[in-house]
Amino acid sequence: MSSFALDITKEHCPMTFVKVKLQLSKLQAGDTLEVLLSEGEPLENVPKSAVEQGFQVLELTRVKGPVHKLVIKK
Repeated sequence: MSSFALDITKEHCPMTFVKVKLQLSKLQAGDTLEVLLSEGEPLENVPKSAVEQGFQVLELTRVKGPVHKLVIKK
């Protein structure tokens, strides 16, 4: 099992989940992806979309200011 990181704090919907999904497609089952994302649409949509696509959200925490950390398990 490996862990990977992706920063989408500068991205805007719908590219936020597109980038997350592309990164997840490169991972093996059981790997985790740590995503840094901003409040607003990305924070509302990316975790929900990940679950809808069959991934497991392990963690969602505020890092600093409007930036949050989302950990997704494939």
